[in-house]
Amino acid sequence: MADPTVSLAALLGKTGEELGGTTTVTLEDYTAEILAGGFPGMRYPTERARRAAFDGYLARIVDAEIPELGVEIRRPDTLRRWLRAYAAATSTTASYDRIRDAASSGEDAKPAKTTTIPYRDALERLWILDPLAAWLPTRNHLNRLTAAPKHHLADPALVARLVGLDAGALLNGGGPTAVPRDGTFLGALFESLTALTVRVFAQAAQARVYHFRTKGGEREVDLIVERGDQRVVAVEVKLSTTVDDYDVRHLVWLRDQLDDDFLDGVVVSTGPYAYRRRDGIAVVPLALLGP
Repeated sequence: MADPTVSLAALLGKTGEELGGTTTVTLEDYTAEILAGGFPGMRYPTERARRAAFDGYLARIVDAEIPELGVEIRRPDTLRRWLRAYAAATSTTASYDRIRDAASSGEDAKPAKTTTIPYRDALERLWILDPLAAWLPTRNHLNRLTAAPKHHLADPALVARLVGLDAGALLNGGGPTAVPRDGTFLGALFESLTALTVRVFAQAAQARVYHFRTKGGEREVDLIVERGDQRVVAVEVKLSTTVDDYDVRHLVWLRDQLDDDFLDGVVVSTGPYAYRRRDGIAVVPLALLGP
């Protein structure tokens, strides 16, 4: 999409260097990239061909790949509804009971946990579900942290296809309502795309990626990239071209709590410029972030 100018590895190295770079990538471009997906064999030039490819892939998961793992699927429609509900919960920490309820909305009988848990486990083994574990630091005084994972699928394009949204619907604020969330569903998909990108770059840098949230939700950071020595780069994701003091409040708070263990704070945005704010927080368009 653009030539990256900001290296995640450099941020993890705490070089303190100034940031720069400009991109012409727009919100519409990011939306198109979300819908195109990252599967090389499915990046077809037409939307109709992509829809057919994703539908075929999802059908294969339900009809062949999960049974090949030894999981009996008595009611394929139940699994498909659960997958759609999980997709609707993308970028949230909704409980699995909440997802199960969303999958059976309007029905008196809910699928039993003994039915849905094997589905979830099989989908994780196939790397279709790719949840982001909670960050539970061991050497500072932070407490009351949630241990719930943040829900992501292997590719945000799968999410969009499962919930049946195209570019027009996403850009107009459309999205599923079965699972409550703050912000738009396009914002959730942009966060998922960012999480996927950061995880790839972090793996190359021998770092791990988590999310951070206190139990009451008072403090939350979308991505925590942790080096082997437990020092971190904290990343907030904003579907916005501008970043203000309110957007960085959790990053500044976490920096104050962690002191030397806080390597850098970054807001990944949809704006045109990479720069460092006066408070030291970096602002980086996703298109300019590289390994």
